[in-house]
Amino acid sequence: MASRAKRHPPRPHPLTRVQLVDRANHRLQQAWDKGWLPEPTLDPDTLWGFAAKPLGKHAGLAEASGRTPADISDFRERLQRLTSSVRDEADLNPLGRTMTHGLLVRTIRQRLRFGKLWGERPDMLDTELAPPIIVVGQMRSGTTRIHRLLAADPAHSSTRFCDSWHPVPSWPDMRTLWGGLSLMIARQINPWIDAIHPMGSERVEEELGWLAGALDHATFEAQWKIPSFIAFSEAADAEPVYREFARILRTDAAHRNNGARPRVMKVPQFAEDLATLLKQFPDARLVIAEREDEDVVRSAVSLIANQMTIQSDSADLNWIEQECRRKLALRRDRMRSAIDDWTGPIAHLQFDALSADWEQEVSQAYRALGLELSQVALASMRREMSAAVSHQHLAHADQMSNFAGSPTA
Repeated sequence: MASRAKRHPPRPHPLTRVQLVDRANHRLQQAWDKGWLPEPTLDPDTLWGFAAKPLGKHAGLAEASGRTPADISDFRERLQRLTSSVRDEADLNPLGRTMTHGLLVRTIRQRLRFGKLWGERPDMLDTELAPPIIVVGQMRSGTTRIHRLLAADPAHSSTRFCDSWHPVPSWPDMRTLWGGLSLMIARQINPWIDAIHPMGSERVEEELGWLAGALDHATFEAQWKIPSFIAFSEAADAEPVYREFARILRTDAAHRNNGARPRVMKVPQFAEDLATLLKQFPDARLVIAEREDEDVVRSAVSLIANQMTIQSDSADLNWIEQECRRKLALRRDRMRSAIDDWTGPIAHLQFDALSADWEQEVSQAYRALGLELSQVALASMRREMSAAVSHQHLAHADQMSNFAGSPTA
C-alpha cells in the first residue's frame, strides 16, 4: 500500500491540485484568446443541438420514447436551471468550463440514445426485477464497503462503473473500454481519486451516473458551487428522476440478463430521496449505513474539495463544510421520515462495528433481511475485503490526518 501511495504527489491541503490542471487552464485560455479553439458554451439550446445532431430528425422522437410528458418537461427545466446556476454561481475555470460542456452534451446525448433504444426495444422496459437490496446512508458513511461486500455474493447482481457512467448498451459493447479511458484521464488530472473512492471500469460501482443522466443534483453539487440549482432540485418532485433510474435499471438487467438476481444498489443521494425511491421499488430490502456525524463531515469535505478545486479557482473550504453539514442534516431527516413509514426488511450496519468484525455484522444483516449467507458468498466477500485492505483507499485517512488549518484537520 505504501509503495502505491508514493507514486502520487503529496496532498497537504484539501484544495491541493496538480500542476497539470493549471497548465491546462493556461493553454485553454490562450487558445480561446487567440481564436484557435471556440470557447465552450453552456447555453442549454446550443448544448441540446450539439447532443441531438447525430440523431438528426429522429431526436424529437428519441426524447419522448418511453417517457411521460412530465419526465420530458422535468429534464428540460433541470437543464435550463442547471446551466443558469453554473454560469452565474460556479465560477468555473477554463478546464471546468470545458469539462462541464462535455459532461452536459454527453448527458443529453445519452438520454436521446436511450429513447432511441426504447423505441426500438420497448420490451426492455418490461424487464422483471428481483426485489433489490438498497444500501442507504450519508456519503462517506461506509456505503461503498457495504455495497461491495453485498455485491460480492454471487446470488446478487450489481452495476459496474462502465455501466453507471456509460449506461446505453451497444453492440459490440465497448463500455468497458470507455470506462477505462474515462478513469485514465481522471487519474491524470486527479491522482488522489482512487485514495478517496477506488474505482475500476468493471468494478462494482454506485449508480450515480444514472441519477446524473436525469440531471439530479447529486453529481453536480460535488463538483460545482451551484446553490440555486441545489435548492431547486431538493424541493422538486424527484419522481421523474427515479422513473428514468428504474428504466435504466431494467435496461441494464435486460442487456446483462441478470434481472432474476437482486440488484445491490447504492448512491448517497438515496438517503435524501428514499421515500420516492421506495415508490419505484416497494419490495426492496434496505441496509442502513451509520457513522458518526463528524467523521462523515470530515471525509465529505475532503472529497468535495478535491473535486471542486479542479474546476474552480475560487473553491471555498468553509462554504463546502457548511454545505456538508446542511446536507447531512437534510438527508438524515428525510431518511428517518421514510424509514418510519417502512414495513419491509431492514438492517443497520455501523461503520466502526463493521471495521471491527465485518463477518459478524454482515451475518446479522443477512438474518435481518431474511437472506441466506452461503459459504461461497463469504469466501467471495473475504476476497473483496482482502483486496480493499491492500488498496490505496486507506491512504485517504492518512491524507486527512496531514491536512493543516482546514476543516478536515
